[in-house]
Amino acid sequence: MNLEKICTQAISIVEHSGRFIRQELGRVASGDVEEKGLNSLVSYVDKTAEEQLVEALGQLLPGSVFLTEEDTVANQSGDLQWIIDPLDGTTNFLFQLPIFSVSVALQREGQTVLGIVYEINRQECFYAWEGGGAWLNGRPIQVSGRAPLSQSLLATGFPYHDYSRMQEYYQVFEYFMRHSRGLRRLGSAAVDLAYVACGRFDGFFEYGLNAWDVAGGAFIVREAGGVVTDFEGGDDFLNGGEIIAANPAVGKEMLEVIRGAFG
Repeated sequence: MNLEKICTQAISIVEHSGRFIRQELGRVASGDVEEKGLNSLVSYVDKTAEEQLVEALGQLLPGSVFLTEEDTVANQSGDLQWIIDPLDGTTNFLFQLPIFSVSVALQREGQTVLGIVYEINRQECFYAWEGGGAWLNGRPIQVSGRAPLSQSLLATGFPYHDYSRMQEYYQVFEYFMRHSRGLRRLGSAAVDLAYVACGRFDGFFEYGLNAWDVAGGAFIVREAGGVVTDFEGGDDFLNGGEIIAANPAVGKEMLEVIRGAFG
């Protein structure tokens, strides 16, 4: 399997859906918006983009199956599985805030081998394939070398539906506020991870996430030389709902703080 070739072809598919999303910005009426759950919004834009991605990626790899956010196709397990978030940052998109993205990952026999995050407004495509390093619009990228934590800029996502661990989150949030250059909350976990991969952020953490939020971006971070773990330092960040991604030095410090609060 030529992963580099598949990645190049998949990028064209992702960018096509990104152009559709961008042209719909500001056109979605309030009546077109549904609430799937607490603070979880969806519109025809998410669903149409997902349908486009499923159709084209399915043609790219016949016989592949899908895990998608909007359930426009039956979610299945298989040797080749695409993990798709057609619009990560839907709330930003609906409120016309500029950061939202398409996130796609490919797993082969349960292991991620390809990741793409396309930040739509800046038209920045972050991508990686197994063993090929990490890239942004044709240029190689890597995580930052900044350390220690006190010199770093961090990103997070605020809990928006699962408030069961708020006290632990507040404890970590306060520590990082006091012991870093600052914290940012962009509203798209996929973009947060992509920004860690290219060194704009030194670390990112969040809980309450799904596999499609992080699969593509987490793989890109690792190919860019970063570390990605769950809050215990393990590897269950795809399905465990919690993630730390960072350059190696800052990641070690972040894990100590987060594990102390959440453990």
